[in-house]
Amino acid sequence: MLDIAEELHRWTQEGRDFAVATVVSVGGSAPRDLGAALAVDSDGTVIGSVSGGCVEGAVYDLCVQALQDGTTVVERFGYSDEDAFAVGLTCGGVIEVMVTPVGAQAPARTVLRAALSAAARSEPAALARVVRGPGDLLGTALLVRPDGSSEGGLGGHPDLDRAAAAEARALLDAGRTATVEIAEDGSHCPGGLTLLVEVNVPPPRMIVFGAVDFTAALVKAGKFLGYHVTVCDARPVFATRARFPEADDVVVDWPHRYLRSTPTDARTVLCVLTHDAKFDIPLLTEALRMPVAFVGAMGSRRTHADRERRLREAGLGERELSRLRSPIGLDLGARTPEETAVSIAAEIVATRRGGTGVPLTGSATPIHHDRTGRGGTRAA
Repeated sequence: MLDIAEELHRWTQEGRDFAVATVVSVGGSAPRDLGAALAVDSDGTVIGSVSGGCVEGAVYDLCVQALQDGTTVVERFGYSDEDAFAVGLTCGGVIEVMVTPVGAQAPARTVLRAALSAAARSEPAALARVVRGPGDLLGTALLVRPDGSSEGGLGGHPDLDRAAAAEARALLDAGRTATVEIAEDGSHCPGGLTLLVEVNVPPPRMIVFGAVDFTAALVKAGKFLGYHVTVCDARPVFATRARFPEADDVVVDWPHRYLRSTPTDARTVLCVLTHDAKFDIPLLTEALRMPVAFVGAMGSRRTHADRERRLREAGLGERELSRLRSPIGLDLGARTPEETAVSIAAEIVATRRGGTGVPLTGSATPIHHDRTGRGGTRAA
């Protein structure tokens, strides 16, 4: 649900009644991840998607029905052998969708509004909702913030909220949306409740080093993928807002010095486009020792060989060097800056999702790779 937080927050501010359908379980080659959502207001306006088109019509009808009767329901959609074009996922996957009415008097409206407001402001928060269990608990919600404060509640046993808050904070720290099995008394015995914990965290960072002609195209690709994009270059004549208007930040500093001082985490992507040893070697010496998601560097194969030699001389070992994606990008035959940006973006996605980079045509590899138990983040 938090993936459409900005629109839903606006709806709550306008006082609209709506029903929201959220993907709470996925299996096989399902097109959307946990937390993907579709919402319908009382006028029939639709936002979001739960399946990329396969079951949207049926989910729309469920939302309309939920607005009429005020009841939260969970519906399963899967492939139909009898009729591949019946209501179901023709891709062969299976999803479960929870449909929750959010009318003016809905018990969960206050906590959902708080969760949507936090997500719309890009504030970190975790929303835990009961998606499987007794009917009187289905759809109840608990909002948990990084400082441990919470809002709302799941009802039932007094220890349930405490246990759910602990699980939500752990997933918030990891930046991951996931389901959690928990008993009604708050213990971790199986067979009780299933919680969907949706996590909202700030978007991951992409830092592009080098204010070169390829950088502007890569900035656009990074923004399209949901990254907070920073351009850094030591040369003030090149690192200007006028040259990179779509970047979130443009920094004039020596790349290695900036990297030492700026926040990074396990989702951060570093793209080194300078292909100049005086910038590259100090920068990559720092970058390859940091627990970031991706480190790639532009240059020819000759440049790469020389770069590896210099990095070894700087003290990097084989394990650190093995993390370097160089020459950066997948082999698309790219030539223009825009084509090169697509090539680099494709490698970043493949690395993030565990893809092979080979064509799907004629391949037996899975279309959707599962590296994190289908748990992801809004901005990944």
